[in-house]
Formats: sequence, C-alpha cells, structure tokens
Amino acid sequence: MVITALSVDEEMGAQLVEAGLVQAADVERALGVCQRSDLPIGAALVSLGALRRDTLYRFYAERWGCPFVDLLAADPDPRLLHRLAPGDALHQHWIPVRRESDGTVVVATCQEPTPERREMMAATMGEPVRVEVTTFVDIADAVRRGYREHVLDEACYGLWRRAADQSARQTFVRPQLVAFAAVVVIIVAGLVFATGVTLTVLAVAGSLIFLASVLFKFLVCLRGARHEHDIGITADDVAALTDEQLPTYTVLVPVYREANVVADLVEHLGALDYPPEKLEVLILLEEDDVETLEAARAAKPPAWFTLLVVPNGLPKTKPKACNVGLFFAHGEYLVIYDAEDRPDPDQLKKAIVAFRRSGPERACVQAALNYWNVEENALTRMFTLEYSFWFDYMLPGLDSSKLPIPLGGTSNHFRVDVLRQLGGWDPFNVTEDADLGIRASALGYSVGVINSTTYEEANRSVHNWIRQRSRWIKGYLQTVLVHLRNPPELVRTAGWRRAIAFALLIGGTPFTFLLAPPLWLIFFMSLFFPTALEGILPAWAVWLSLANLLLGNAAMIYLSMMGAFKRQRYRLVPWSLLNPAYWVLHSIASYKALWQLLTKPHYWEKTAHGISTVTAARSSGEAAMVH
Repeated sequence: MVITALSVDEEMGAQLVEAGLVQAADVERALGVCQRSDLPIGAALVSLGALRRDTLYRFYAERWGCPFVDLLAADPDPRLLHRLAPGDALHQHWIPVRRESDGTVVVATCQEPTPERREMMAATMGEPVRVEVTTFVDIADAVRRGYREHVLDEACYGLWRRAADQSARQTFVRPQLVAFAAVVVIIVAGLVFATGVTLTVLAVAGSLIFLASVLFKFLVCLRGARHEHDIGITADDVAALTDEQLPTYTVLVPVYREANVVADLVEHLGALDYPPEKLEVLILLEEDDVETLEAARAAKPPAWFTLLVVPNGLPKTKPKACNVGLFFAHGEYLVIYDAEDRPDPDQLKKAIVAFRRSGPERACVQAALNYWNVEENALTRMFTLEYSFWFDYMLPGLDSSKLPIPLGGTSNHFRVDVLRQLGGWDPFNVTEDADLGIRASALGYSVGVINSTTYEEANRSVHNWIRQRSRWIKGYLQTVLVHLRNPPELVRTAGWRRAIAFALLIGGTPFTFLLAPPLWLIFFMSLFFPTALEGILPAWAVWLSLANLLLGNAAMIYLSMMGAFKRQRYRLVPWSLLNPAYWVLHSIASYKALWQLLTKPHYWEKTAHGISTVTAARSSGEAAMVH
C-alpha cells in the first residue's frame, strides 16, 4: 500500500485532535491548505492561527522521542559554531547548542531527526551528536545571536568586499578629487583673471544643465502619458492565479522608533490578498529600539509575522537592516514596505503576474506610491502632486524607453536570487533604493512598473520634509559619484542611452535644485536692479538664463497638473502653480545635502511617521483612484 502525503497529514491531524491540541474543524481547514501547497499539516495549522508554533514542536519532540529545547533561553556555544556556516544552519534547519560532559554535541533541529540527518549532523560536527527539537523561528534567532558578528559584517561590508567600486563606503575616489580640484582651480583663476567671461560661462552652463534635466523629465513623462492607456495587469489576470501556483513571498518591513504605527502596520499587511502559508513577513527591528519591539509584540501579529532584531552597529541605516532581512529570507520573491504603508491587497499577485510575463533579466518591479492624507495642508498637496507625475508618468516613461529606473523607498518587488546576485543594498548609500535600481540596470538587469499603488503618509511638516528630502538628494549625489567612478565602464555595460539618461536623471535632479537659486537671483536682479547686471553678464546670457528658468518651471507645473488629472484629484490642479515655491524647499534641502555629503556622508536622517492629524481612513479622492 502506498501512503500518500495527504494520508500522513490526516494521520497527524487525528493525533493532534486526540491530544486535545486542535479541533477537528481546524484540521479540515488545514488539510485544504495542504492540498494547495507543499506544507505539512502542522505548518498549515500554525499559518491558520489554530496552533501555536511552540506547541506544535513540543508535540513533534514527543513524537520523535527527543527533548524540546527553548533556544531563547540558551545561547549556542560559540566554540561549536565555526564548524557550521550560518547559511547552512538556516537552510539545513539545525544548529549546535552545547557539548555535554561525555563529549557528545547537542544539536537543535526543527526537522525530523532521521538516521540520515543524524549522520549528516555528526559528520559536520566531527563528533557524536544528541538531538533536541526546537522551532525554525528559534533556530533563526539563534543564528542571529550566535553568528551576530558574521551577520552584521555581511550586512555592512558584503557589497563593499565583493565590489568596492559599487559601494558608497568611500565617498570620493582619487580621480574624482583630482577632477574636482582642477575645476575649482580653473574657476577661481577665471574669476581672478577673466571675471566677466567666467561668470558668463558659468551662468550659461548652469542654465543649460538646468533646462536639459527638466526637458529630459518632461519628454520622458510625455512618453509615459502615451502609454497610460496600455492595458496593465487586470483583475481577471489576478483572479486566474490559483493558490497552488503562487510561490513563497517574503515581505521586509524595516522600522525604527515607530512604536506609534506598528499596530497599524500589522493590520495593513494582514490585509494582503495572499495565502498566509506562503507569506513570510519579517519586521526588522533595531536592537536598541526597545519601545518599538515591545509595541510590535503587543500588537500580537499572526504566525506568518516574525520579529527579527537587527544587530546594532554602524552604519545604522535602512539598507543595513534590509540586508539582514535578505540573509534570513526564505521567499522566492521579496518586497519592501515602510511602517506606514498601505499596499493594495492584490499587489503581490500583480507582481507575480508581471514577473511571469517578463524574462529572467527582470530583477524588480516597482509599484506606484501615493498618499492618503492628501488634503492635510499645502505641503501634503505638493508632495502628492510630485509623486503622482513621478510614479504615473515618469517611471512608466522610463520603463517604456528601457531606461534605468531609480526605485522608490518602498513597494519594490524583487526576484530573491537576482537580488542576492546584485549584492543586496548598499548600507552606505542613503538612497539605497535608487542606487539599487541603477546598479541593476548597469549590470544588465531591468526594472519595470506595475499598475498597483501603495499609500503612504505624506510629510506635513516642513522641517521633517527637509530632513527627508536632503537625505534623498544626498543619496542621489552618492549614486552619481559611485557610478561615475569609471564612466567608460558605465557606458560599456549600460550603453550610451542609459548612461546619458542616468546622468540627466540622477545627476540632473540635484543639480537643478542647486542651480535654481542662482537663476532666481538673476531673475530678480533683472527685474529690480537691471543696471547691476550690465557689468557682470551680457544681455543675451541674462535672457538665456531667464528663458531656461521660465521654461523649466512651466514644464514642471504642467507635469504636476498631469499627475493631478491622472489621479482624478482635480482640486489639486491649481496647487500646481506653487511648484516654483516647492522648488525653493528642494533647493534648501539640496544645499543641506551637499554639506552633509562633505561632512556626514553616511548619516541617515530619520523621517518621523505617524504625525499626520488626518484619520486613518483614506480620503474620498483615493476611492476614485485610477490604476
């Protein structure tokens, strides 16, 4: 007689019912999960919330004839850990714990200790072993504690060791310092010996760079607008997916000093339309953030949530935490969410459809970001206008043009195998998302977009906004410095089109903000002190600067209006006229970013969340959202 996997699950379910650990109805539900996935019935019961994980493994321990060990109360002996690589401990589901007085090594495992497994573990340790049983979550936590320095070192320096030229750990390389010094010397000498000519050259060059960057964005957004009626992933496409076809999905959520939003986070991610038995949510908590850790525990997240504590160490950045999460991730696909995010429930399924429609070169797909507290104040309105044109027109335009796409800080969906090949995130780059998108493109991978939206909390505080935006702009500057260390190599790997697009988008964005104040100065002097410019700049240079400034601002106002119309937020259209004032804030943030690039290049300015005065309910405008 052939015993099928289902009959084994039925037998196990009956034993659990007989032991009084679950109800027969729970077993029936769990058997349905087993039929559409490769989970054993115990894991299915845990995913349904019908059985506690530690209760299940205590049952397994009794069934296998082994004692149960609580690894949270017993640190593994560091003298034994060097015999087993941390990655092997995670993927083979066992870890050495201690050596007994008789020389036997006690190992903890979450899998049945068959004779073959016992033999494998003994061969690895080089000594006789005695088996104890624990949960796989406890094994992962023991790996984090026991291999703490390895995990921390790999998260911080792994990319730098494997490809130092792709890491922002070193801000400037020698050729860049020489080039910058030469430019400064030439400009200073020009101002001393040929003041008028030098100022004219600087004004003209600055205004042309300003116009080129804005014009590039404008043309790309127009291309994105031509594709706005392309059929994306439909509800029928999502409905056609069966649970059996879905792979395991890991969700990483880095949080720091956000105790006030953790409960909402659990609620919003719990609403994802994805089989819980195939979902792994890793909440990445910093070791010194006790308040958020306690709040996360108090939220009582479901069984597929894991609270993963990130070892404390520098740099203390989001990408470092994400690298730790990537090390422990088991999913075939992975997505990043922020603590305050509210993704569309079907977003993970849409990402799966997008990946299956693409080739193996597709490393990532980006969902759109928008805001639920749009109407809170002028700043939240301007923030929403900016994100609307960026994610609804700019990124689709880049995608359709096959140009590099700088990722947003959240809702990036990755193939895990490709993400690991890319080396994960650069913990020294403070816009690790944009850097990773450019790095993927430079290495021959592509990034796409999907017609799904994640709603966030728009920044309502000017001070908080400048902190956040200065970090983003500093990261763009870091990314430019990293990828232009060897321009010929960038052109060779990415091609001329992508290299120029990279320079105009990633380099041009901070430069337009830095150049805006001088251009505005010329504008106001031409209005109120026209004679003062006569001895400084020729009339044609003044008019060229003014024309570029006006054309650039007109283009950005038009793009903001496009974003409002696309999202059917018609009340925001008049606010587009304030875009020049919004750029003044960008300029303030840019000069702060430039100063920090020189003084504190790796400092991560934390953005405060949960400060909105708007209720958690989405605005009525979002209900009419066009996807």
